[in-house]
Amino acid sequence: MSKLKNLALALTSVVALSVPGLAMAEGMVGISMPTKSSARWIDDGNNMVKQFQEAGYETDLQYADDDIPNQLAQIENMITKGVNVLVIAAIDGTTLSNALANAKAADIKVIAYDRLIRDTPDIDYYATFDNFKVGVEQATTLVDGLKANFPDVKPWNVELFGGSPDDNNAFFFYDGAMSVIQPLIDDGSVVIPSGQMGMDKVGTLRWDPAVAQARMDNLLSANYTDKQVNGVLSPYDGLSIGILSSLKGVGYGSGDLKMPVVSGQDAEVQSVKSIIAGEQYSTIFKDTRELAKVTVEMVNAMMKGEEPKVNDTETYNNGVKVVPSFLLEPVPVTAANWKEVLVDSGYYTEDQLK
Repeated sequence: MSKLKNLALALTSVVALSVPGLAMAEGMVGISMPTKSSARWIDDGNNMVKQFQEAGYETDLQYADDDIPNQLAQIENMITKGVNVLVIAAIDGTTLSNALANAKAADIKVIAYDRLIRDTPDIDYYATFDNFKVGVEQATTLVDGLKANFPDVKPWNVELFGGSPDDNNAFFFYDGAMSVIQPLIDDGSVVIPSGQMGMDKVGTLRWDPAVAQARMDNLLSANYTDKQVNGVLSPYDGLSIGILSSLKGVGYGSGDLKMPVVSGQDAEVQSVKSIIAGEQYSTIFKDTRELAKVTVEMVNAMMKGEEPKVNDTETYNNGVKVVPSFLLEPVPVTAANWKEVLVDSGYYTEDQLK
């Protein structure tokens, strides 16, 4: 009888190893994303789930609808479920200290995904893009567009928009952009008619397109009754669409009012279509497939007790520690290269952008 039991157990083990659905998982990864209101976060979530599952992990993907208590509750639930690793794109990078202390106590590793988590020692690694360079590329394309579209205008009238002040990346984007724009302000090539500069004045809470559109409306009515705006620094495609709606609402892009040069970020479908149509001038492509790949590689290394590969151990101080980071390269996209960068790479099909 005992021989039969042993045989049954052996057969059960063979079935569990040979049937994919019953195979032992490498571990469970909790993935906390901020919102589904931006297509890029949906892409991030989908790419991570696909790549983690292909690597043999179970996944728990949650979206927090830009609600901080909701994200905290979701993370606590993942901790209770016993995930091995948390991958978190924080809504507000300063609000997670208590939750991450609980994760640390449960021996759960934490990766900050694209947005740095601040004011806590309980974060292991950071996977992101070179955010300062994102800002540099945004401003560089803005200046290139000003030279191409307004060659006979000097100085250029430019307005500045920043991202959400509770997102650490927003400051890197702004500082990177101003490293290009400030010298042009200093030499008189660029003026800011509104005088609004600095993240305390140009930040856009929660990256809200409606807030950006309303602010652009106010800038136009207060500062451009007798002059034309030539360029707008926008750090994100969602804000760019709101800014463009405001500009088109007062006649830019028709008659004698040439559309200003407007930057962006994330290569969202609506903005790429706008670039193709000659409205938005540029965006910055951040390949979420590559960011997911780096994140999976980090998790694989940690699960094996190894040190993940990083390429930056100096830049990202979260207020408590310098977080070891892997930075990916951003790619500027304009009407001249959108097909090569976005379609030829397989990120989008051409039909998606028609």
